[in-house]
Amino acid sequence: MMQNQSLRKRWRVRSAGIWPLVWPIMLSNLSVPLLGAVDTAILGHLPSAAYLGAVAVGSSVITMVFWSLGFLRMGTTSLVSRAVGRQDWEDTLVLWLRSVALALSLAAVLLLCRGWIVELAMSWMKPTQESLTLAASYSGIRFWSAPATLINYTIIGWFIGHQDTRSPLVILLVTNALNITLDFLFVLGLGLASDGAAYASVVAEYTGLVCGLWMLRRRVLRLPLTQTWRQRLAHMRLWHAYLPLLHINRHLFVRTACLLGVFTFFTAQGARAGTNIVAANAILLQLLMLTSHALDGFAHAAEALCGKATGARDRRELWRVIQATTVMAAASALLISLIFWLSKDPLLQLFTTLPTVLSEANKQFPWVIALPLIAVWGYQLDGIFIGMGMTRAMQFSMAGCMLLVFFPAWWLTTDWHNTGLWFAFCLFNLTRGLSMAWVLKRTLAR
Repeated sequence: MMQNQSLRKRWRVRSAGIWPLVWPIMLSNLSVPLLGAVDTAILGHLPSAAYLGAVAVGSSVITMVFWSLGFLRMGTTSLVSRAVGRQDWEDTLVLWLRSVALALSLAAVLLLCRGWIVELAMSWMKPTQESLTLAASYSGIRFWSAPATLINYTIIGWFIGHQDTRSPLVILLVTNALNITLDFLFVLGLGLASDGAAYASVVAEYTGLVCGLWMLRRRVLRLPLTQTWRQRLAHMRLWHAYLPLLHINRHLFVRTACLLGVFTFFTAQGARAGTNIVAANAILLQLLMLTSHALDGFAHAAEALCGKATGARDRRELWRVIQATTVMAAASALLISLIFWLSKDPLLQLFTTLPTVLSEANKQFPWVIALPLIAVWGYQLDGIFIGMGMTRAMQFSMAGCMLLVFFPAWWLTTDWHNTGLWFAFCLFNLTRGLSMAWVLKRTLAR
């Protein structure tokens, strides 16, 4: 009895301060794939599967481009959280302004090159002719949200670095609630089909940017800033002031580009196999996105708390955060797998009623049940590594698993068709987590 009470008390100490950070991130993250799920459900009930296939291909292009620049969020969180650990409030503000300057530069490049990027992506992914024109149009419209999307990355990263996860919750809920509302208006009300889903996303992203800037201004006014931040701001024009940001973002860019390369290859192989397979995979990937965004709540909490502990050079606090967030993430993954197992049929029928698409989705559903327990370790270790500034190790782990595991596993199982693709994807996620765990163990031992 006394031993059980001691264990419970020890667990409360370890998990203290984590759940208040996790639940807002979890809710805000879940709103992102929920938006994709609503898009899929609305388009999945239109007369042709071509609209669903077009959004699957088009959104894969946008995801590949925008998520490859997700280092703006992760890099901002990593640097800001360590500045918070040092209690250097001026540096947190200057770091954000540098991230915004970088975000605007990258957005300008994307807008100038959007036609070339869409054409190249379509020629590589080779969707069916029925979906090609619709997918290209969807992608071209979505590119206009680049400035808002990239600046929002930096705002959310800054808030998480300050261990404020409720503000990102408000920003993302406003953005995605408006997006879902406009989906119904543009797709069903105005009959714009897949283009309507793209227009809804663009309007919602700029609305979210306005909301984020307003909330950030309120928070900055409450920081105990001194006049030194103005002096630091004067050095923003000097290129070497950006070196720490560029250094960490370089590794995160390569890591994210490899991950999105896997997802894009996955979608492209489905597109080449036919409209029904790409549509079924799009539905299953929406469930995977729900999983990853939910579990990322613990990873984002680990980013902020590990970064703060690293900045303060508090090894004991760092180990407490690693243990508590990982156990909580693993328990959540088990719960998600159980929910998927018990509610397979209602979930799939929520997305589509097309018999051929449902048949393929049912065939591959066991992979979706297993993936939360397979992928949770990679998600969680990403957060720990970002907080500790170990982005170089993340880069090599992701690239190695992509080149040495995913592509060889897919090539060896091409006779399994779509099943082989899912097998390679699961093996990639498993080895990614194992390799990062090995690196972390060696790092902590030193």
